[in-house]
Amino acid sequence: MENTTSFKNLNLIPPLEKALTKQGYTVPTPIQSKSIPGLLQGKDLIGIAQTGTGKTAAFILPILQKMTERHPREIKTLVLTPTRELAAQIGESFSAYGEFLKYKHTVIFGGVGQGRQVQTLSHGVDILVATPGRLLDLMNQRILTLKNIEFFVLDEADRMLDMGFIHDIRKIISKLPQKRQSLFFSATMSPQINKLAKTLLNNPLHVEATPQATTVERIKQYIYFVDTPAKEKLLFELLKQKHLTSILVFTRTKHKANKVASFLCKNNISSDAIHGNKSQNARTKAIKDFKTGKTKVLVATDIAARGIDIENISHVINFELPNESESYVHRIGRTARAGTDGTAYSFCAAEERSYLNDIERLIRQKIEVMNHTFHSETAQNAVGAAAKPTPKNKRSFSKNRPKIAPKNKRSFSGNAKYKNRPKRSSILKA
Repeated sequence: MENTTSFKNLNLIPPLEKALTKQGYTVPTPIQSKSIPGLLQGKDLIGIAQTGTGKTAAFILPILQKMTERHPREIKTLVLTPTRELAAQIGESFSAYGEFLKYKHTVIFGGVGQGRQVQTLSHGVDILVATPGRLLDLMNQRILTLKNIEFFVLDEADRMLDMGFIHDIRKIISKLPQKRQSLFFSATMSPQINKLAKTLLNNPLHVEATPQATTVERIKQYIYFVDTPAKEKLLFELLKQKHLTSILVFTRTKHKANKVASFLCKNNISSDAIHGNKSQNARTKAIKDFKTGKTKVLVATDIAARGIDIENISHVINFELPNESESYVHRIGRTARAGTDGTAYSFCAAEERSYLNDIERLIRQKIEVMNHTFHSETAQNAVGAAAKPTPKNKRSFSKNRPKIAPKNKRSFSGNAKYKNRPKRSSILKA
């Protein structure tokens, strides 16, 4: 199916066209032009697409057009997502595109009390956006039923599986009516994802927005070789440049995300951190402040950032390189949205050199090396064991090695209590 050059050629109803015009959208993205006509015909769909490709509008627009209005209200559309942040953003999209229609939607997720969510459901909704855990909780409490579902969307299926939701998903699917239209989106297509899709879809339309494991061409990528202790200083120097206006910084751990955000705040750079240990309200506020420009820097872990679709991010900075090279592609894809250019800076210490090698193999290109004040030849030239992180067990053992030799050697050797005690070397091996 060829790309359509205008939303007007997609045969959308006037209320949807009006909403798109108000949002400033006139030209559909490739996944929208490929998906919407088939979805309007009632076909199931499997879409290989990452966030930022326009996939949310690709499924929301045809669903809003095809849904039947009934009273009293009942849940006719279910969108299942892996994270609270993505669920909230999809909810915002339903509000924007459905502004001139009468459907009601709500978003439910864990991490907050269920009271307000239950109250909204009791008043009746047409569209439900949910994370698996909270949805199952409310189903088990008989607060909601899925017996009237007409449209089912499983978004970011690969991340669902990574986060261990496969059993929850199967339970939810078992409660859906057989007669429904199902849409399935994933950034990658593994054998396990393919197997799940086959159980869910009926003769689906296949759409692929971008090739798997490729970086956006408009993103300029640079690598900074730097020793770990100097990373904060390097980050501070970069952030003083005026053209860095809205920056997403990635770390591998929650602790490091907090530490980097705290360092920046102490140096008068407005920043916040999001990760799994933050409350839902704190995460929502952090994203809102970042979107509106109140916060210049958002520091995030991979899991927390997954599904966040924020336009106008000028730079992505990998404060720590990911240990999975595919995560690098997802990270830098947060910039260069909606036809804009973007830049990705990555810091690489000696112990991360092997991660960089894996990333360059995946993207099939060498990332341009930047000269800077804190440049480390040690990091750039690291090979073998020096290019890999020290195993955690070795680090902790060497630092906290117990002193088990007794002070009084004569009493130790002469005391019958210790005669059969194993030698020190065997204790260490055990």
